[in-house]
Amino acid sequence: MLYIYINMGKLLYTKSLGLLLEEESNMKIKLENVEKTIKGQMIFQNVNVELISGHIYGFVGYNGCGKTMLLRIISNLVKPSEGMISLDEQPYSAIKSMPKIGIVLEKPDFFNELSGLKNLEMLAKIRNEIHTDKIMEAIKKVGLLTQENKKVGKYSLGMRQRLGIAQAIMEDNDILILDEITSGLDEDGVKMIYDILKEEREKGKLIIITSHNKIDIEELCDETFKFNNGTVHAYETD
Repeated sequence: MLYIYINMGKLLYTKSLGLLLEEESNMKIKLENVEKTIKGQMIFQNVNVELISGHIYGFVGYNGCGKTMLLRIISNLVKPSEGMISLDEQPYSAIKSMPKIGIVLEKPDFFNELSGLKNLEMLAKIRNEIHTDKIMEAIKKVGLLTQENKKVGKYSLGMRQRLGIAQAIMEDNDILILDEITSGLDEDGVKMIYDILKEEREKGKLIIITSHNKIDIEELCDETFKFNNGTVHAYETD
């Protein structure tokens, strides 16, 4: 059974039950000839990519090229128009339960009238796997320990981004999918997310990011893919 939480169409969680991942095995997501068309308009086509746990992958391209849509497809939130996406050689359509996925798509959107802590506590109830101590651990890790009781409506863009990162990591997800992850962050915040993602990679997590910042891609990514005229190709940074 797949559980999905959508807050204002931007902050999403997915959870599935029952698929056990062996600690020493590498999880692999494979896209084969994936295409997405919306109302007759082709967004991208012939996407062929392999994503393996223990790595950070970057997707780059101009605004509107389809990066976020591809992340939704990888997350199993949207179906491709054509092609196949599989997990460990099993088509998504045949998998009863997906791994745990932490997702931040576009700008994190929370309930402004609630504190950062209350927002995360409410979201944690969807899975009901963690308690306040784990939430506070994530809050501390993203540098919001003194701001957890402030209403999110008073948060800056950078603070919202930090809170979004906290929600993505607080439940020890198998896959992290992070869209424009350093947007709104100051220098200290950028270093913080670099450290967090490198730590998660060392734990064997599969991490997928998008960024318009070339430094993010060079600093973090083991492999990068670039959108160009509706196709996606391996991209070598300078």
